[in-house]
Amino acid sequence: MSCMQVARVLQSYLDGETDEITARRVAAHLEDCRRCGLEVAVYREIKQSLIRHEALSDEAVVRLRAFGETLLHTDGGDAGSGAQPPTSA
Repeated sequence: MSCMQVARVLQSYLDGETDEITARRVAAHLEDCRRCGLEVAVYREIKQSLIRHEALSDEAVVRLRAFGETLLHTDGGDAGSGAQPPTSA
């Protein structure tokens, strides 16, 4: 799988919502691709942080999703990409 293909299914993969074949292909890619592996680490940290805290407001969830989408559509989340993390709710 390419980085672009992984990006399309990454959230579903992390949520355990992909079929077994796709999950194996994504896992194999993540073992070999440092950039995608780092992205997964960030997503997992965000998910754990959200679990540790109170439920977010609907507005905060919308902002987080929008931010995540901008990360998916930038070149590796470079500092110059313009993607800024959402402010706290």
